[in-house]
Amino acid sequence: MNKLFSPARSAWLASILGAVSLLGTPGVWAQTPNVAPVKASTVAIRQADFIVAVVNSEPITNRDVQVLRQRLANETTARGGSKPDTNELTRLAVEQLINEKAQLQQARDAGIKIEDEAIDQAEVNVAASNQLTRDEMHKRLAQDGIALSTFREQLRTQLTLSRLREREIEGRVRVTDLEVEQFLREQLKAQAAQLPAELNLGMILIAVPENSSESETKALSERAADIARRARGGESFSDLAKSFSQATDRGANGGDMGLRPMDRYPDLFVNATRSLNVGDVSAPVRSAAGFHVLKVIERRQANTLLVTQTRARHILLRPSAQMSQAQAVAKLTEVRQAVVSGKADFAAVARQMSQDGSAQQGGDLGWANPGMFVPEFEQVMNRLRPGQVAEPLVSRFGVHLIEVTDRRNAPMSDQEQRTMARSALREKKLDEAYATWVQDIRGRAYVEMREPPQ
Repeated sequence: MNKLFSPARSAWLASILGAVSLLGTPGVWAQTPNVAPVKASTVAIRQADFIVAVVNSEPITNRDVQVLRQRLANETTARGGSKPDTNELTRLAVEQLINEKAQLQQARDAGIKIEDEAIDQAEVNVAASNQLTRDEMHKRLAQDGIALSTFREQLRTQLTLSRLREREIEGRVRVTDLEVEQFLREQLKAQAAQLPAELNLGMILIAVPENSSESETKALSERAADIARRARGGESFSDLAKSFSQATDRGANGGDMGLRPMDRYPDLFVNATRSLNVGDVSAPVRSAAGFHVLKVIERRQANTLLVTQTRARHILLRPSAQMSQAQAVAKLTEVRQAVVSGKADFAAVARQMSQDGSAQQGGDLGWANPGMFVPEFEQVMNRLRPGQVAEPLVSRFGVHLIEVTDRRNAPMSDQEQRTMARSALREKKLDEAYATWVQDIRGRAYVEMREPPQ
């Protein structure tokens, strides 16, 4: 069976819910899942329909609840979650339907209407997000047993709710520059608590050979002390390192060891320079290698936020009349086994068979920030360690084989930091405003719960 319309079918249906966000609705609205059409044949209900609740004289039926409950269960399974509790899903479905019914009634009272042209555009957006034409999408809906009229009515409902929420909430939310600055300070403080400060030390090593006598060791100690005095007296540390250091590089870099996280230096060096200011020179410190004279060249606490970037490569096969989705999955499963066992090179196979624009680069997608890929792709990619190859993944674009090659923390530009902060603050405020708004509408609605017939 074509997996796009079985367990992964909810990924296809989830794209239907993207129609509203593609028209400009903020992502916060996804907190109240929309009701996507589900084939009646998938609803395991054989008893007669009955009214579960009444919202301001409008009924919610048992069939409404079961259809939504089934969709919620499918989505949980598709995300890899544990099998949901039936009673809890039923409760969530009833609550969601009550809230939606009350909101639709308010939209009608406010005179909000959705024109057919807006629904046509929403269809186009859904199709485009799945790399389909509108006609191809209609055929897929038919294959899945979803009537076009039902689908369009669902879009009308979601667009209605979207316009109501935009009108009632979005315009009220403001993020000030002061809030952005405060947010960035808090994020930097939290990051500093997790990441060590960076340190750049200069070092001059006076080596102590093995089996050195006490007098020889004392003489070498005095030489190191003299070099430290000369450095403190104003002589160039770099020149002294080039003249006297017996480190591996013979002081070629003037003893400069480079800026690096503090935890990448030996504890001996960190402890010896902990109380020194930038430019200060330590007294000689003894290690197994000899006597070290250390200078603090730079000490830096991260003053910019870091973002975790991932470098991955993939092989993409697009299901077609010549290759079904099941066949594409089977083919990439074979490729994965060959790559993992060392019998095939990922990049070479990508150049040969991938149907993506990255094929000529061996499937390399370059360094990517969070949010650059579709969620289903990114969720799998984020679970991989560098060098790992995932099982074949079905997305809205086809079937992927993903390998993560590297991962790093990279600094964000000032503009990226401010954009991120403003977006995060806006989402938080929208969440809070939305929750309050839903409670208010629910509180003003007359809701009567009905017992099922005996």
